[in-house]
Parts: sequence; structure tokens; C-alpha cells
Amino acid sequence: MDSSYLTKRYQHPEPNILADIGTLAATTKNAIDLSIGDPDFTTPQAIIEASFAKTKQGMTHYTEANGLPELRQAIGDYYQTKFNLVFTMPQIRVTVGASHALFLALAVLLNPGDEVIVPQPSFSPYPEEVKAAGGVPVILANSAENGFAIDPKAVEKLITSHTKAVIINSPNNPTGNVMSNSEAKQLAEIAKQHHIFVLADEVYSDYLMPGQKFIPFATFAPENTVTLGSMSKSYAMTGWRIGYLLGPEYLVTAAKLVNEGITYSAPTPSQNVALFAITHADEFIPSFAQAFAERLTYINDQIAVTDWLSVAPIEGGIYAFVDIRKTGLGSVEFAEQLLQQAGIIVVPGLAFGQAGEGFIRIAATQPLETLKLAFQRLRELDVTKLSKE
Repeated sequence: MDSSYLTKRYQHPEPNILADIGTLAATTKNAIDLSIGDPDFTTPQAIIEASFAKTKQGMTHYTEANGLPELRQAIGDYYQTKFNLVFTMPQIRVTVGASHALFLALAVLLNPGDEVIVPQPSFSPYPEEVKAAGGVPVILANSAENGFAIDPKAVEKLITSHTKAVIINSPNNPTGNVMSNSEAKQLAEIAKQHHIFVLADEVYSDYLMPGQKFIPFATFAPENTVTLGSMSKSYAMTGWRIGYLLGPEYLVTAAKLVNEGITYSAPTPSQNVALFAITHADEFIPSFAQAFAERLTYINDQIAVTDWLSVAPIEGGIYAFVDIRKTGLGSVEFAEQLLQQAGIIVVPGLAFGQAGEGFIRIAATQPLETLKLAFQRLRELDVTKLSKE
């Protein structure tokens, strides 16, 4: 037997650049890894101990399928207190990370052939999740000259009778763009008019650069919005695999049916850790947010004095999307040479869609001293030689 027994989609899969980079980062010794979107911070000890205490007390069984009631209530309270948004308990589901939440939403929304608009550059799994749920991703290429902002009118032009949703991510991975209120309001009106959903991935909402303000998309179109959230970035909890889905009650109820045979519920220890984290958010998030803002400011300043580099405006998130077009190299080739000649691992912009070509993503997930060493190596590169090889 061989791969011909697999579903046709996986017999000859397209290259997964982001996954390949992850493997490279895990297996390359002595390289400076600026690729992975995993904060270098360890989950705060108080959060860990809160989970372990309940585990030791015997809380090792399934929770309710939608999640611990106390955690769902805490998520609802968080949104009401911070954003003045009201989500009732039946509108809240705990998931195994935000990607799981996205898949559940797509699975309950899409009939075979339904379309989902995916603005790019974007987190690379988006189109694949649409396909896995039976849908067709329709790519909207955002413009580097516009800071990769989503143009609501461009979204509207792609809407057909088969369109069910558009996926947005603000603050954006990889570009750092934060959707403005004006853009959000326009897109919200378009969603209402055409009866489509906005699947709002807001996992970086706590990380903003000075002068920026985050407002959940559900503020503008609550009936048309599915919010995808995660504890991974805000609380340095990537390995705990815990997130949530917020949306209309009928959609969250259907998501429970889809998930019955997938994960049933999220891991109990992870739910307990999430409960402690979100109810003590003000104790943990500010220090992480300050560190990322300092690192991104440093990256931005270093790029500004490197004449063969420039960067998309960094408004939020934990990444810098760096323009390398002056080198004359494609993003994959540049990333390969950067590793070979400088020992630095970055993600080629092509991993985030064709609109990302000519860029690389630098993750601010290393200490400032490590970033300083990386840029010292960058400045020592012979760009002329680099571009000829």
C-alpha cells in the first residue's frame, strides 16, 4: 500500500513552508531562531501551580463538552468588563486553541463548494482549514503599499452567492497591521448587507504598539461575527493548547455536535490554568506586552538604519514583516541564505501567501540581547554577494 490510498488532497500535498521552517528551527543547532510565534516566556509559575493544585485534587476527568462553566463565565465577564460586550453562556465554547475554534466554525457554516474570503498575507493554515471543511478559499491579496490593510470594498467585490464568510486577523500575523475602526465598520456593514460571517481571529489583541487601540470586531456586527480567541500568546501558554469560540448561540450549539467525535472537550488541566490566567489578566499581560513592544521598537529602529531593508508598519502583534525586495531575492531563497551565511532562521513571506512574497517575518520572541546579536550579524552581511548567489 502507498499514498494512493489517501484522500486525493493528501496524495501530493503542496509544500508547507511554515511547517518546514518549524522543523528547521527545531533541528538546527546554534542558530538564532526568529521564526517561531511562540513567546520565549515560560507560563507564569502562579498559573502553573493553580492548574496543578486542582489536578492533584483529582480534577482529571472530562469537563462539560462546551467547557468548564466557571471558565466560560470568566471569558464572558472578561469581554463585558474590558469591551462592554455581552456573551451569554450558550454563546461561549472552550476549544483546543484558536485554530480548533476556526475549524469548528467553518465546519458548521460550509456546505461543499461554499466560499470563504481569505485576505493575505495571513496565517498559512487559514486556506487549508477552509478546504478541510469542504469550502473554497478565495484569496484577496492585500497591498504592501497600503501597509497590508484590508480594503472592505475589495472584500465586497469578491462576494458571490456562494460566499459564507471572510477571515480577518487583527492584530495581524504576519504583517502587524491593526484594523482601524473605519475599516471595521465598513466591513461590518458589508457583512450585514450580504448576510455573511466575519471570522475574527483576535489572538494578538493584547499586544499593541503605542497609540493603537483594539476593539473586538463583534462590537460592530455581533450577529455576523464569530470570535476566535486563545490563551497561547497573552499568557505564554502555547503548549497548554487552550482557546475559545464566541458567536451566535445556534452556531456554538452546532459546533458542539461537530466536536463530539473530535476532542469532545478541551483538556481539564488546561481549562483550569486558563481560568486562573484570565481572572488574573492584569497581573500577567502588561509585562509581556511591554516586552514585545520594546523588542518590536528595537527591530523597527534597526531596520530603519539598514538601507537594504524596510518594514511594514508595526501596529500590534509580535512580528515584524520585513521588506527584502532590494536584495533581488525571493523570500524563500533569502531565508535560506540568511541561515547559511548568518545563522538566523526567519519565515519567508511566501509562507503567508503570494502577497507576502518579497518579505520575511521576524518574530520578536527572543530576548533583546539575542535580537541585538541577530542584527549585528545582519549588518555584517555582504548584500551584494548575497544577491548574486
